[in-house]
Amino acid sequence: MKANLASVHNMEEYHEIQRLIMSASHEYKKTWIGGSDAQEQNHWFWIDGTPFLYTNWCPGEPNNHGRRKQDCLQMNHGDHKCWDDVQCHRPKPSVCAKKVRFIY
Repeated sequence: MKANLASVHNMEEYHEIQRLIMSASHEYKKTWIGGSDAQEQNHWFWIDGTPFLYTNWCPGEPNNHGRRKQDCLQMNHGDHKCWDDVQCHRPKPSVCAKKVRFIY
């Protein structure tokens, strides 16, 4: 498949991913996207290699709550449906993206 967990580069992309989640599940489920700080604490990157310039963190996030290693990024957290850093082993739905090339 050659896809990655989705990266988010602006609010429009974020809302499009939310629409996909709502369409598939009929709710705003907490969902994995492709952000991580596993390589260097508090240095977030997209696993597809694109620049991590846009953020939508919830207030007080990312926080490594309880001093646990929270290296993965979930969206649709809390009342504001924003981002939260969480432990990577937790099962949850995910959104993947794949670049496509059109040949004319």
